[in-house]
Amino acid sequence: MSRLLGIAGVQMEPIAGNAWETFRKIEMLVHEIGLSYPWVQLILFHELVVPGFAKFYLQEPGENDLFEAQTIPGPLSDALCDLARREKRWLVPGSMYEIEGNSKYNTALVISPEGKLITKYRKMFRWLPYEDDLTPGDQLCVFDIPDVGRLGLCICYDMWYPEVVRTLIWMGAEVILHPTFTPTSDRSLELILSQANAIMNQCYFIDINGVNTFGGGKSILVDPDGRVLQQAGDHEAILTEIIDLDHVTRTRNYGTIGLAQTLKQLRECSIKFPIYEQGVKNGEGFKQLEPMKLHRRLY
Repeated sequence: MSRLLGIAGVQMEPIAGNAWETFRKIEMLVHEIGLSYPWVQLILFHELVVPGFAKFYLQEPGENDLFEAQTIPGPLSDALCDLARREKRWLVPGSMYEIEGNSKYNTALVISPEGKLITKYRKMFRWLPYEDDLTPGDQLCVFDIPDVGRLGLCICYDMWYPEVVRTLIWMGAEVILHPTFTPTSDRSLELILSQANAIMNQCYFIDINGVNTFGGGKSILVDPDGRVLQQAGDHEAILTEIIDLDHVTRTRNYGTIGLAQTLKQLRECSIKFPIYEQGVKNGEGFKQLEPMKLHRRLY
C-alpha cells in the first residue's frame, strides 16, 4: 500500500504590521483548506509568516507585537497549537521570532493534529543584514508522521548549504519542508536549488515562499526524480498535492528516472571526504576567503 501524504502549501500575504491579524488570516485559510480539501493532512506556510518579515516595514519596535519575539511555548505558539487541534491537521506555520534568555531565533514549529508541539527548528544560516541580530540554531530537525514517513525541516537560506539537506536525508528524511521568504532577485536561483536538492537527495522538496510588497512568491513542489509538480506565480495561492513516499523508496532503489542510484553508491563509497574529516575551515580553498562581514563598499 502506498504511503500517501496530502499536503497544502500556502503562499500568502501577511497583514503588514499586525501579527494577530495575520494569525486570524492563517486561521481562516487553515479552516477553508480543511473544508475544501478534507484529504489534506499537512499544511505548510512560509517563513516568518506571522511577523511578516518585519524588517521591511518601518514601524518602531514596541509599536505592536510584530517585532516582539515570544517564548515557545508562548501565546502565539499556544494559539497555533489550538488551531491545529481544532482543525485536526499537521501544521507547520512557517516560522516566528523566538526568544530564549538573551538570544533571539528564527524558529519553525511542527504541530500535530492533536495540537502538540512535536518539535521546533531554529534557522542555522542567517541572511545578512536582515538577521544579524538573530542567533543561529545548531540542531537539525526531522519528525515522523505515523504510517507515512519521516520529514525534515530547513528554513530559507539553509537550502544554499548542501550539507544541511544531505544530513537530514542521512537522518532518514524522505520529504524536506522548506518555508522561505525571499524578496530578492535570487528567487530564480532558489528554484534551481529546490530541484537540485530534490535530485541530489532523491526526496520531495516542498519550497513555500510568501508574497507582499517585497515577497517574490513562486513556491515550488519537486518530486524525488527532480520533476516540478507545481509552481506558483507571484500572487497568493494554495498548492495542494498528494505525494507518495513510496516514490522516494522507488527512486532511491531504482535510480533517478531509473538511472542514477546516487544515495546507494554514496553509502558504499570508501572515500573519506577530507572537507568533513579535517574540518571545513582547514581546506585551502576556504583559508583564502576573507573574514565573514557585510560589505559596505566595493573597495
